[in-house]
Amino acid sequence: MTQAGRLLTPQVDRYAQITVRQNHYSMPVRLIGRQVRVLLHASEVVVYDGRAEVARHERLVTRGGSRLDLDHYLEGLLRKPGALPGATALEQARAAGKFTPVHDAWWEAARHAHGDAAGTRALIEVLLLHRHTSHDHVVAGIVAALRAGALTADAVALEACLAAERETPGEPGPDTALGHIASPVVSLTARRLAALPPDPRPLPAVAAYDQLLRHTWPPAERPTS
Repeated sequence: MTQAGRLLTPQVDRYAQITVRQNHYSMPVRLIGRQVRVLLHASEVVVYDGRAEVARHERLVTRGGSRLDLDHYLEGLLRKPGALPGATALEQARAAGKFTPVHDAWWEAARHAHGDAAGTRALIEVLLLHRHTSHDHVVAGIVAALRAGALTADAVALEACLAAERETPGEPGPDTALGHIASPVVSLTARRLAALPPDPRPLPAVAAYDQLLRHTWPPAERPTS
């Protein structure tokens, strides 16, 4: 840690939050009960568990507020999906533009298809994709999967990968408006076959079998089917 800042060592409470200057900041749920190190800067709060950075928040100016990152709660929400609809972290994600109307549309369709609990778990699995895939590509994957009626996280992940493959350096990101993604969901088998290299081997010769067709068998030796 090379940046200057005030060092604090709060403990993560049972709500997966730390309190810094009477404000609350979310932490990954795996850190509940642990003491972490905080560098308090003028404009941000950076949190470390040992040497690893585990959270970074914009610093709150007033007191008594909270900064909650929805991603920090996803593992816990997988166990209790019913807590997601009214979660403050979800409201803040919507306000920040991280949880878009596209996410809401897919979530509604998934709950209609699978039920509230299973549909919400499927959405949480989609949200976990944001950890290793860009936001634009995940949103493009959601749009394509929604248009195809593919309401699983695997389908969204596949379409997000396709969106990333289609995008080349210098081109703008994928259009995330509903109805503007033309890519359908394709099967993994079709993709694998399309990616196989050309076969340079010559076609097999069948002349020997042609001789069998022209051969006249004696009645006693004629093969039977």
